[in-house]
Amino acid sequence: QVQLVESGGGLVQPGGSLRLSCAASGSIFAINVMGWYRQAPGKQRELVATITSGGSTNYADSVKGRFTVTRDNAKNTVYLQMSSLKPEDTAVYYCNANEVVTRIRAREYDVWGQGTQVTVSS
Repeated sequence: QVQLVESGGGLVQPGGSLRLSCAASGSIFAINVMGWYRQAPGKQRELVATITSGGSTNYADSVKGRFTVTRDNAKNTVYLQMSSLKPEDTAVYYCNANEVVTRIRAREYDVWGQGTQVTVSS
């Protein structure tokens, strides 16, 4: 079974930066789209950014120009570099893999990590 583990969250002051990482483990042959979502208290989970295996990216309007998503296919890892952070970026950030092809060519869909807390506050 494929697992996603996020790291890199924490407390940062407004205007600061953080880098999140998400490593996928298990019997993985390939991962289609990897992405980051976030959920603030009392709000629905929302898309932050996604990246395909070929490197095409998509961002929420609220983070464009401030966040950058990248991935290392060889390491099955996706990153989220967050800059110019604002208090409204405070949320639990979740990693997602929309489709994972295993080494026996089975498929797992919509795999989520456990989440990592990001708090932006002075």
